[in-house]
Amino acid sequence: MKAVYVEQTGGVENLKYADLPKPSPGAGQALVKIVASGVNYIDVYFRKGVYPAPPPIVLGSEGAGTVEAVGPDVTNVAAGDRVAYAMARGSYAEYAVVPAWQLVKIPASVDFQTGAAAMLQGMTAHYLTHSTYPLKPGDSCLIHAAAGGTGRLIVQMAKMLGAHVVGTVGTEEKAKQAKDCGADEVIIYTKEDFTAKAKGMHVVYDSVGQSTFMKSLDCLRPRGMMVSFGNASGPVPDFAPLILSQKGSLYLTRPSLANYSSTADELDWRANDVLNWIGQGKLRLHIHKVYPLADAAEAHRDLESRKTTGKLLLSVS
Repeated sequence: MKAVYVEQTGGVENLKYADLPKPSPGAGQALVKIVASGVNYIDVYFRKGVYPAPPPIVLGSEGAGTVEAVGPDVTNVAAGDRVAYAMARGSYAEYAVVPAWQLVKIPASVDFQTGAAAMLQGMTAHYLTHSTYPLKPGDSCLIHAAAGGTGRLIVQMAKMLGAHVVGTVGTEEKAKQAKDCGADEVIIYTKEDFTAKAKGMHVVYDSVGQSTFMKSLDCLRPRGMMVSFGNASGPVPDFAPLILSQKGSLYLTRPSLANYSSTADELDWRANDVLNWIGQGKLRLHIHKVYPLADAAEAHRDLESRKTTGKLLLSVS
């Protein structure tokens, strides 16, 4: 089968598009014929070696396709089912073996590309807004990268929950897109200091990391929560926990989707909410671009440039 992988971590030049053996499902697993694969920052982290894995490292943690075969003890899916998943690395390939409990059946109203685009970013937005800091009417939140793939979904879910939403973006065009998603206020951080306009927030959702983290602490009200869930600009620098006390007894968390979807019931709740909202038109996805699997390097360059909005996908078959 064709796959995109790295044997040595590093830059996009290390990505290989070549043949690897087709995998077979073991106990509790299913073999999925991939149609579309999501492109996410976690793929960049594995490519660079930020998250270690034994080579060859087949990238991609999110995909959608059709179950081709199941291993022993699998009862929740069967051959022929249309499914989507996240959190199982290996979707930059024609076939992937996935723990069956992580597979979610796609509603008839949702196509494969939408299913692949929805899972990781959609469930991330769900756990951030419904569990990490459960938003309620009257809460105020600051969302960095509000026009990005995850950011625009956080904006929409925050508005569903009745929150006041302030978003940051880098350009006028992205500001318009964040507004279209429902943001009440949008700050273009390349022109304005967001700390001057975003004050007294209940929560900050920050996927940017190094360049926004310390300033974001100044946007929170006493006992507000800083949610750092990504490193798009680089890792957050070390700091003394005493700073949290000095800035108002703040809470800080560094969550991950795996810890908020650690059981089949919790994963099904999040994924089915997201997919059903999309199918019903309550949640809007924006797919920025779809690349052939062989052009995964171009997708990584575009993602790291931070010039894209919405979701990037690889078309596998």
